[in-house]
Amino acid sequence: MREVIGPAITPRARALVRGHQQAGDAVVIVTATNEFVTRPIAHSFGVDELIAVQLARGPGGWITGEISGTPSFREGKVTRVAEWLGARGLALGDAEITFYSDSMNDLPLLEQARHPVATNPDERLRALAQARGWRILDLFKEDHA
Repeated sequence: MREVIGPAITPRARALVRGHQQAGDAVVIVTATNEFVTRPIAHSFGVDELIAVQLARGPGGWITGEISGTPSFREGKVTRVAEWLGARGLALGDAEITFYSDSMNDLPLLEQARHPVATNPDERLRALAQARGWRILDLFKEDHA
């Protein structure tokens, strides 16, 4: 976290998260990576809500390597976000969701969001975002226009 991830998190990315928090938005990180890897990253952003892959635990609490529940990958992200919202008395259609993603794997959730944002997208996602009129955000470029 200190040597690789922390230095890669740009001030612009931190400001983006802070802006949502200051606006009163519920900020949730939704990732296909497991929780024990992504929890420190979420904490570094000041984000308490994390939807990540949960790994099963065996006897003695040891991680088995198996996934527990629905993995937060592709369509599973939609399912997990819907469950998170449902626990708060909301449905996907009720929520004003802004979803940032750099991956075509996230297309199912991008299509559910009211405000999909292709963030540091590869060529395929950039082309799709342009065709659909989605916002494109390049956090690693110096030009902030």
